[in-house]
Amino acid sequence: MIDEYLGDLDRRLHGCGKFKADLLEEARDGLHDAADAYRAGGWSDEDAQRRAVADFGPAAVVARDYQAELGMLSGVRTLWKLVIGVPLMQVSWDYARILTFGEWTKLSTPTPEWYRVIAHATHGAVFVVPVIGVLALVGIRWLSRRLDAVRLARFCGALIALAVGINLASVGLVIGSTGLVDVSRLFLSVPCVLLMVAWVLLSVRLVVLARRSWGGYATIVA
Repeated sequence: MIDEYLGDLDRRLHGCGKFKADLLEEARDGLHDAADAYRAGGWSDEDAQRRAVADFGPAAVVARDYQAELGMLSGVRTLWKLVIGVPLMQVSWDYARILTFGEWTKLSTPTPEWYRVIAHATHGAVFVVPVIGVLALVGIRWLSRRLDAVRLARFCGALIALAVGINLASVGLVIGSTGLVDVSRLFLSVPCVLLMVAWVLLSVRLVVLARRSWGGYATIVA
């Protein structure tokens, strides 16, 4: 019965394989410990497992809490990627541009005023993203004693979606506007190109992680 229960629980959970395996292993240990206690009290193996499963709770109810925890674990990992990865990409690209290309005055084409506005806005957005991430991490820690796991997971997911959206919009805007002004600015040097590609890949990865988290949150209600 314990194996059947864990199989049902496994099918109901969606998220990072490692985190999911850890939760299921924790459930397995708890169920077997409870069954051992019942067997020591004189219950048959079948009855001991049945009572252990009944004490643990319906799979649908347990899965709801476990799914929220899975969402939180994945969400926190995504937030750390936002806090560290996004500003690191910006700073690395700026230093690569200075070391391998030089100052902006070396550009051969004029810079429109509207492009300067976009550039300043996207640079600002790059540092807004980790601020949102830090606020989310602090908020999760503070709210963990005030909200249940489901509402806390949804709070985390909303801030992740906001931060990931801002980052993706800023990357797309700066690349698109730069291409309109002068495509050659996207290829200032090999290190700059490699870092730009890495930044795009990181942004796409963050979108995938955010969507995966939202998918997990959706199953909480289901």
